Amino acid sequence: MTTPFTLIDETRVTRVDAKMDDGRVLVDPGGVERATGWVRKPEGLCRDEVCVPVRNAGLDRDGRIDLEVMAQTLHRPIAVDTGEGAAALGTSAVDRGNLLASLEAPDITLPDLDGRTHSLSEHRGKKVLLVVYASW
Repeated sequence: MTTPFTLIDETRVTRVDAKMDDGRVLVDPGGVERATGWVRKPEGLCRDEVCVPVRNAGLDRDGRIDLEVMAQTLHRPIAVDTGEGAAALGTSAVDRGNLLASLEAPDITLPDLDGRTHSLSEHRGKKVLLVVYASW
């Protein structure tokens, strides 16, 4: 029996059908492709021109893909809450390291006190002081 499941891949949120099997989340390969762009091929997990060899035989179960094994294969952290029917794939450590090494902040857009929006990209190449306050 399959149940609706929310799969979050960075900023993309996709509803897929999943099968729960002994605490494991198994998703149809088409659902994984829609949610993440990764496709199961004989050479491994592939997205565009990149293929990652699959060394763990536990990836394929009953014609479905085990989300935790997929995350492990791609070296990406995953948070799974089967009770809420949701999982979130994080960015790999290599990708996070590359972003940090670039010393370039991600582009964000925030309003000022008057409601005008400002983006960090408007100030590329300049020094910017960003002050954030939270009352909690």
